[in-house]
Amino acid sequence: MKKAIMTVLCILAFVCQGHAATYSISVNQFVEHPSLDAVLKGFQDSLKAQGVNATYSVHNAQANMATANQIAAQIAGEKPDLVLAVATPSAQACAVATKKSPVLAVAPLLFTAITDPVGAGLVDDLQKPGKNITGVSDMLPVDKHMAMILRFFPNLKKLGVIYNAGEANSKTTVAMVQTEGAKAGFEVVGASVAKTSDVYQAAKSLVGKVDAIYLPTDNTVISALESVIKVCEQEKLPVFSADVDSVQRGTVAALAFDYYQHGYQTGLMAKRLLVDKADPGTTCVETQQELVLHLNQKAAAKMGVKVPEDVLKDADKIYK
Repeated sequence: MKKAIMTVLCILAFVCQGHAATYSISVNQFVEHPSLDAVLKGFQDSLKAQGVNATYSVHNAQANMATANQIAAQIAGEKPDLVLAVATPSAQACAVATKKSPVLAVAPLLFTAITDPVGAGLVDDLQKPGKNITGVSDMLPVDKHMAMILRFFPNLKKLGVIYNAGEANSKTTVAMVQTEGAKAGFEVVGASVAKTSDVYQAAKSLVGKVDAIYLPTDNTVISALESVIKVCEQEKLPVFSADVDSVQRGTVAALAFDYYQHGYQTGLMAKRLLVDKADPGTTCVETQQELVLHLNQKAAAKMGVKVPEDVLKDADKIYK
């Protein structure tokens, strides 16, 4: 009996020791803005809640692709247990580095806040990624976004979209907006930017040409969101966003993901890769399904927008 008890105690000690392991995680985040910051916070909180101990080496590319590539190379020297790539450009940089580095070829690459992982060349298939890469996609429910805008403007004729054509996720989103516009009978007018300093002029270029503006989860544009809001308030031009964090900053409304929960879901996947040793190549890419409606009444008033009563009733959160 004593021998059996000792055996059980040894097994328990071994299991506990395994769970007490501390994992090193290197983070390549493309830019600082509330949505991506919320993703990282949700990810870290998720691992902590699951009892997974981790140390983080967090890098931010400040919306510079060259810097994202440098960070990816630097991460190889950190020899992490897992690489977290936040946003498409950072994930692409890390994927390229994985091909060159034996260290990164072994460490799982987990992406998050990626609109189109297949189109961005990160995975072969959402069900079977086929590489040492998997993650959580924020493929936007653009049809629902357009339906929300049409609740404000049933007779919408022209919708402006500001985006960085160099971001694969944004090109995908714009194509989806154009498809929905063709169905609903409104024209999509694009204003492309290459860097954050271009955003203000892009917003100005849409004045007088569109009835409203829609902002996708474009890292370059959202980093300079205040520039768009300034123009839209001055010109009484409504602006809607694809993320709820931007509503608090001054867009009229968004029916979108809670990016903290997006990061939390990514943390659940990270635990499976780190602790349970799941194979990234056969771990399906996940998407977030739950949507919330946020509304900024003060912003709506400044842009001359009358908020429909049914939208007020449906809102999950209202900023006044």
